[in-house]
Parts: sequence; C-alpha cells; structure tokens
Amino acid sequence: MPQRALNTPVCRDCDGFSTAAIDTGTRNTDGTRATLRVNCPTCKGTGHTAPAPALARAGR
Repeated sequence: MPQRALNTPVCRDCDGFSTAAIDTGTRNTDGTRATLRVNCPTCKGTGHTAPAPALARAGR
C-alpha cells in the first residue's frame, strides 16, 4: 500500500527556492566566478514554513 507524502507548506515568499546565488561580476584567482549565496529571510533557507497557529476565539 503506498504511503502518503507529508504535506509541508512551501514558503510563499520564495516558493521553495530558498537560496539564490548572486554573481558579483568578479573572478576568483582560479578563474571561477565569485558568487554570494543569499537565503530567504522568511523561511531562513529551508524552503518551508511552519503552519500558522490556530487563532484563539475571542468572546464569551
């Protein structure tokens, strides 16, 4: 019997692509490009977000 995959919510700011490599335009001494790796500030580089907690009901 097939098992169900866990439904983990994907980050809405980065759509699961949590890290981007930005080219600086310069080269290292060995000839490779110098890049900066930047993580999504919302999910902190995981690509997933925690589900929002259920709101407490206000009233009586």
